[in-house]
Amino acid sequence: MLESALYDCPYCGERIETSVDLSGGDQNYIEDCQVCCRPIIFELQVHGDEWMLEVRSENE
Repeated sequence: MLESALYDCPYCGERIETSVDLSGGDQNYIEDCQVCCRPIIFELQVHGDEWMLEVRSENE
């Protein structure tokens, strides 16, 4: 199941919308920022119908 999520890039601060796939359960992955192209670490936690997306830079 896909859901939309908004996050702020930890580097440039730009607010970006992305899609997260909740069907895979908890996930950790890296995607480049669509604005500044720096790598962002995504941590998705899924608990039934509730989920939380955290983003951080490589240096955190």
